[in-house]
Amino acid sequence: MPLTFTADPAITPTLRDGILDVWTDVTNAGGAVGFVAPVTPEDIRPALLRQFTDMAEGRSRLVVGHDEDGRVAATAFLTRNTHRLMTHWIWLYTVMVHPRHQGKGYGRDLLAEAEKAARAMDGVEAIRLGCRGGLGLERFYASCGYKEVGRVPDAIRVAPGDDRDDVIMLLTLT
Repeated sequence: MPLTFTADPAITPTLRDGILDVWTDVTNAGGAVGFVAPVTPEDIRPALLRQFTDMAEGRSRLVVGHDEDGRVAATAFLTRNTHRLMTHWIWLYTVMVHPRHQGKGYGRDLLAEAEKAARAMDGVEAIRLGCRGGLGLERFYASCGYKEVGRVPDAIRVAPGDDRDDVIMLLTLT
């Protein structure tokens, strides 16, 4: 059954807790979403609250997918670039599909919904994202239309002796 997606949902305690659960479970399953396992929801809460602040101030948008039981199953944040010479593109952050839903095509669906939300934003011509090398993420994003436009070797330190490339991907909307 497909996910039901919403852009810019009302932030409720249920939604907040659902996103925290997804972010925690994705991280603890080895997902590259800004943290390294093991984590708890309390480890992630400050980052989520910063995202909510950006949303409240109009700098960021949330796309969330709910499963057939109404649980948060996927999320992505679209964040405006604040540099005055770069406002024509946005960042896509924290692209996540809960591990129990991976392999069902929901990641592609989430990216399509994020693209739709970006196209509705005035002046946005491209979506840019960074992903952690060594996990095959760049192949996934490329299969969804993103192009690798840069790579910084060993820019992400997952652990001592475990450095990964920061891969920069771009989806042109025009």
